[in-house]
Amino acid sequence: MSVRITGTGSYIPKSIEKNEDFHQHQFLNIDGSSIDYPNEVIVEKFKAITGIVERRYADPQLTSSDLGFLAGQKAIEDANIDPEEIDYIICAHNFGDVKANTVQSDILPCLASRIKHRLRIKNPKCVAYDILFGCPGWVEGVIQAKAFIKAGMAKKCLVIGSETLSRVVDKHDRDSMIYSDGAGATIVEASDEEGGILAHESASFTYDEAYYLFFGNSNNKDLDNDTRYIKMHGRKIYEFALSNVPQAMKACLDKSGVDISDVKKVLIHQANEKMDEAIIKRFYRLYKAEAPEGIMPMSIHKLGNSSVATVPTLFDLIVNNKLDDHSIKKGDVIIFASVGAGMHINAFVYKY
Repeated sequence: MSVRITGTGSYIPKSIEKNEDFHQHQFLNIDGSSIDYPNEVIVEKFKAITGIVERRYADPQLTSSDLGFLAGQKAIEDANIDPEEIDYIICAHNFGDVKANTVQSDILPCLASRIKHRLRIKNPKCVAYDILFGCPGWVEGVIQAKAFIKAGMAKKCLVIGSETLSRVVDKHDRDSMIYSDGAGATIVEASDEEGGILAHESASFTYDEAYYLFFGNSNNKDLDNDTRYIKMHGRKIYEFALSNVPQAMKACLDKSGVDISDVKKVLIHQANEKMDEAIIKRFYRLYKAEAPEGIMPMSIHKLGNSSVATVPTLFDLIVNNKLDDHSIKKGDVIIFASVGAGMHINAFVYKY
């Protein structure tokens, strides 16, 4: 028995926020002081580092669970399964439902329960729960689904990654330009076909690294001190990722028994173009090899960093031939990998 992804779906918001839209923002330093150069320069430097040209924001009437429902619905339709046969709904997110123009997160009930409710699934044995694992949440959800299936506890699981980061960013922080909204979903199920998930790897680095991403005050000291926003130590995250993600990917690939030359695609969390490129280069150097051209598809340029949604959304775009110059065919070996708040790292090797 193998564990395969049999259906995919995503929800990409229609509202586009371009880099030029940030030219009128008031960006400030951490201490609240003014930045010495104009926004046009700030935005251009940001683009050079991250590769982001535009990002997507959810419509005001939609919350993260709404996005997750819409993506999950597509995945169920794509897999052509009866929703009542789903044994687990696993929803990865970081901030719950944050309504537009509010600052309070709502996770009662959990997002997975809300999504199950929206899907109108009656079966009480379909267990719905959330996973808080930073940006690697969807990958970890797939790993957990595999474990349930291998243990005989499930046959079909719906794994969703959904986020509305645009509602938890500090608009006075330059890092706010990275974040976006979106949702991706997959049906993971037992199969008699060969292939599927061949190996996985997970790790949590918390001794020194736990608070590289955190909730903090706005750079604008005139705002309410009790309101918190997503913050990060960008340089520390960059150095951490380059030191640890390639090693985790190698451990996973070695465990799978697949040769590096047989890997067709690496779908890595869309966090930062320069960082992802450096991770791939270091990964291939561990095998004394050069990264092949086109090995790493990117969606960050147009979609930004939607945290848990980036990897499943990227996968859905590719399998549906919606990402130029990239495709996946039967038998291709893919590495899925992510890194994020916690600090967590994970990966799995998959034979399509």
